[in-house]
Amino acid sequence: MNTREQHKFDEKYQQFQRLLVLQGYSQATRDSYSRGLRRLAAWYDKCPDQRLKKADFEAYFSELLQSHSWSTIKCDRNAFMRYWELVLERDWATIDLIKPPIVKHLPDILVADEINKTLDRVHRLHYQVYLYTVYTLGIRLSEGLFLQVGDIDGKAMRVHIREGKGCKDRFVILPDNTYAVLKQFWCTHRNKKWLFPSLQSNHPNVPMDKGSAQKAMQLAIEEANIHKHVSIHNLRHSFATHCIENGMDLRSLQELLGHESPKTTAIYTQLTDTLQKNNNKIINQFVNSIRMPTIPLDKNDGGNNDET
Repeated sequence: MNTREQHKFDEKYQQFQRLLVLQGYSQATRDSYSRGLRRLAAWYDKCPDQRLKKADFEAYFSELLQSHSWSTIKCDRNAFMRYWELVLERDWATIDLIKPPIVKHLPDILVADEINKTLDRVHRLHYQVYLYTVYTLGIRLSEGLFLQVGDIDGKAMRVHIREGKGCKDRFVILPDNTYAVLKQFWCTHRNKKWLFPSLQSNHPNVPMDKGSAQKAMQLAIEEANIHKHVSIHNLRHSFATHCIENGMDLRSLQELLGHESPKTTAIYTQLTDTLQKNNNKIINQFVNSIRMPTIPLDKNDGGNNDET
């Protein structure tokens, strides 16, 4: 786009960012909406505004469908609707143009042997420990990336998940093996804030890159010769399935995963001591079937450091 259009877009883009913050959207949603708006601007080669007509959006979404999923289509649709409403201060007339099909797929589940094969073929320790942690805690991809050192409570054997889906905090059970792995792993980098800091030396104060973690998972799946349709999120699905298979009740699992429903008041029904101990036993039982990553100990401290 020419200089004038670029300047116009930059102003409206920054305004959109500010307004999304004021509207209370999460960082993840703001990133997704902003990415969609940048994609539209690149396709249109002008600042997106009322000059775009229904036919333009038909062409845009038709082209986008060739390379992106329906979830991306839906996200872009929502982004444009908010951009038109908040920045252009008018209705987006083509809101009914895009209606992704309602499809409910059952996720592929990895059994313990497949998880072990996958982790064995992750050749970089950073990624191996990260994927192991995502599975053994049953957390989402981004929740794992943004884990901080202070979120690990070795006394209560739980992990504080901050601003999960819906910007809600929760606690998840910390298996014994996972705690041992994370303590040893932290000694390999000693980042003051992040459990999984960026692997780029020029960005020490940010967490590990999302795309790199996803690529590491896919390469490991291919190398392990596993033909299921799985991503990092399937580790969470597998964790949930294994919890149920090993006897955990659905109410406890709902709290661990941070799911909405069946009742809003579920947030007040914390796990009882008896149930907590039983759930700890359940999780540790199947987490013990996953081989722990081998982490070279720091010869200077012998691995004895409780800062994690």
